[in-house]
Amino acid sequence: MYQTQDFKQKEKALLVGVKLPTIDDFTHQDCLAELKLLAETAGAEVVDTVVQDRKKLNPAFFIGKGKIDQIKKICEGEKIDIIIFDDDLSPAQIYNIEDRTDVKVIDRSSLILDIFAKRARTKEAKTQVALAQLKYLLPRLAGRWEHLSRQYGGIGTKGPGETQLEVDRRQTRKRIADLEKVLVKIDNERKIQRKNRADLFKICLVGYTNVGKSTLFNRLTEASVFVEKKLFSTLDSTTRILKFSKSSRCSANVVLTDTIGFIRKLPHHLIASFRSTLDEVRLADLLLHLVDISHPDFRNQIKRANEVLAELGSKETPTIMVFNKIDKLDGDFPYVQNVTCGSDFVFICAEQGVGIEKLTDLLDRHLSEDIVEGVVVLENSKLGFLSFLYRFGTITEKKIGERKTQVKIRGKRWSLKRLQNFDGKIKFHFL
Repeated sequence: MYQTQDFKQKEKALLVGVKLPTIDDFTHQDCLAELKLLAETAGAEVVDTVVQDRKKLNPAFFIGKGKIDQIKKICEGEKIDIIIFDDDLSPAQIYNIEDRTDVKVIDRSSLILDIFAKRARTKEAKTQVALAQLKYLLPRLAGRWEHLSRQYGGIGTKGPGETQLEVDRRQTRKRIADLEKVLVKIDNERKIQRKNRADLFKICLVGYTNVGKSTLFNRLTEASVFVEKKLFSTLDSTTRILKFSKSSRCSANVVLTDTIGFIRKLPHHLIASFRSTLDEVRLADLLLHLVDISHPDFRNQIKRANEVLAELGSKETPTIMVFNKIDKLDGDFPYVQNVTCGSDFVFICAEQGVGIEKLTDLLDRHLSEDIVEGVVVLENSKLGFLSFLYRFGTITEKKIGERKTQVKIRGKRWSLKRLQNFDGKIKFHFL
């Protein structure tokens, strides 16, 4: 088998990509460039890249056997420690390639999970990453215990006994269940924190990874969130008060949350594990969708980010498109009207502070407009709740019946929306 690497030194990596007829050249090259950045973020030294054009994938080796022999020669000549594929491999494919090359093989999902594991700092992030790793590992356990595949019995076993694979799967499932319980507990704590912020206007920073979200977050909140020009520098959501100037029309208390960045081929089990963190996105009143406008494929990055937002149920949340890194453009800004989908948009350079005033003015306008009306119905035994309603808007009409009271209230949509959080005490709907 392949030799283990001394992790005090950088592992020499060989990248492997497959171009199918359905993938265009630009997208394929961008995928490989992103894979290289992922590998470097994980601490590897990328030595070479191998690409194969195929009409369909090889079920045993993913790529052709001839290409495997070519990869083996490169690994021997360059003393490669790890082969990284740009797509997910089956357990059998990983085993077959390792058997042929005597070099450790991982796929893109495994690489992303490794980066997450290294960058997790809080208990929540570490638990989420561990859960995602185990869900990734569970279907790949087959074949790892071939030398112990026979069943055993005797004292201390039930019936005919279990194979080592069955034992390993059972222990993995138990560990997954334990971690899910821990995340439920953490999620309940988050719900209490969110409840305490029920009367605040919540803005969330979203977008592709490495577009400058943490830099903008620090600029808007005067925070000191860790910033690094590598992928996934932020795993935990961070929330701070957003302060407006004295001349602002906005009287609301506003919080801004920085979230994990999205990426091409982000593993679905990773999204599922980080759902409690990403709930901050789902519950936001306004999204700031940050885009690196200097990136040649920024339109597809917007598309992929929108796909994740749709999966989280945030597709209809009001959004401001924020096009960052305008300092890296040589000429005029690229035409972006076709990707804003009617949303407001602004051009900025978060690092230099260019355009920040325009962005805050746009936020100010969003928080100051959109006046609507709604109706609150509550039991007469809960009329003490009426005084609480003045925090959300202006009461324009009040009808007290024998058992229930109906109140018409006028105010800003984002503020009245909070009345939907008091289920059991009142009933509310927009007119």
